[in-house]
Amino acid sequence: MSDTPPSIVHRILDRVFPKAPDFHRLLAEQADQVVHTVTLLVRFMETADPATAKQIKKDEHTADTIKVRNIHTLNEAFSTPFDREDIYRAIMDLDEVVNYCKSTVNEMDVLGVGPDVFMHDMARCLHEGVMALAAGFARLRTTPEAAAGDADIARKAERRVEKLYRRALAELFQGEDYLNMFKRREIYRHLSNAADRMAHGANTLHDIVVKSC
Repeated sequence: MSDTPPSIVHRILDRVFPKAPDFHRLLAEQADQVVHTVTLLVRFMETADPATAKQIKKDEHTADTIKVRNIHTLNEAFSTPFDREDIYRAIMDLDEVVNYCKSTVNEMDVLGVGPDVFMHDMARCLHEGVMALAAGFARLRTTPEAAAGDADIARKAERRVEKLYRRALAELFQGEDYLNMFKRREIYRHLSNAADRMAHGANTLHDIVVKSC
């Protein structure tokens, strides 16, 4: 390896035209963090383990750190490998999925609501969707056309969550235990919102693919 310092011309060019940050890597890292959090959410819906809920809350802080880093990098970037607005949308959509995971476990704790079959199934569908989303962002650098299929898988997962949400409400609003009805409806709504943000992320991923190919 050469120890020769860069020429003055190269140094000037680096100042005037700095290299674009590696947003492929940054978004892939953020998507992987979302997968980690949703994996914990599925585990919590299976076990109701308070330690898992605590870890989800810690994950939200980690996700916030990644979001802030990515936004700062975007704001400072001289150029980007794809549309700047699409990068911003992807950052925010991915972060919102984690936020809703935290809101879900927070309200389950506050309202004294334990997991049920619908919550577990919705979390599993959400997990399938964010796995596809992470795969899609990881493919953007090398095979962006394949990422369109991942975006479609994530959108289909969101539609399954919505079907489960409607079925859960239809079953929930039977009888006269109104307090339980309204408590569980809040939890179902958070899971539905998480899936909605995931679908927004899938739409953003698809937009990036369309503009890149």
